Amino acid sequence: MLLDFTARILLLPVLLGQALFVRVRALKLPEPPGDRHGFIGSGPPLRLLIIGDSSAAGVGVPTQDQALLGLVSRRLASVARVEYRLVARTGAKTGEVMGWLDDLPERNYDIVILALGVNDVTKVVPLRRWLAQTARLIDRFTGEFGARRVIVSGLPPVDQFPLLPQPLRWVLGRQADRFDRHLRDMVASRPTCRTVRVDVALGPDNMSADGFHPGPAVYAAWAKTIGDSLLDDPGLLDPAGARP
Repeated sequence: MLLDFTARILLLPVLLGQALFVRVRALKLPEPPGDRHGFIGSGPPLRLLIIGDSSAAGVGVPTQDQALLGLVSRRLASVARVEYRLVARTGAKTGEVMGWLDDLPERNYDIVILALGVNDVTKVVPLRRWLAQTARLIDRFTGEFGARRVIVSGLPPVDQFPLLPQPLRWVLGRQADRFDRHLRDMVASRPTCRTVRVDVALGPDNMSADGFHPGPAVYAAWAKTIGDSLLDDPGLLDPAGARP
């Protein structure tokens, strides 16, 4: 950690220049079209909320059908009647998301999937503050919103993002790894929560055209990991625990 801090101080002028260059020159991809709320499948009712940043919104694929929302809801629709909702915004940091919750039309969800953290890393949010914000979000979902499962997506390997030049890629990658390690430790103490991280190497062949967001293959692997985790959960569709 001392090495990272020293490197960031010494490289600060270079890092600031590279960050500005990336911000100005990066390809701006839109959030894909598609229904963000609806129903799919048949069987016991299951309420699903996906909330987060541009990756939750599906930036990098043409439609919501190929994004996390469409892929996960279809997996769950094989065993349940899924009511799904997506609340996501490009550029969102974790601290901003708490304010969205008061505007949600429903107050009960069986499953909440969080996809946040990359913008906190790139916008230099302190680790301790980010962890506290994430913990408050999780606790609010498991408390006020009654979520029976909260799936927290781990941070991706930012040091593999093709968009980012070196040494900016290395510095942000180290910080993302540090965030992810602490996130896993924090989530491990909450029995209804779990972290999910996709074990896929990233590169130009499977990332989107902007070199920063997932492409279809990465979204598919991410959704499969989440879907497998949920479908392997014996208590998720327990009628005794389901809400009417």
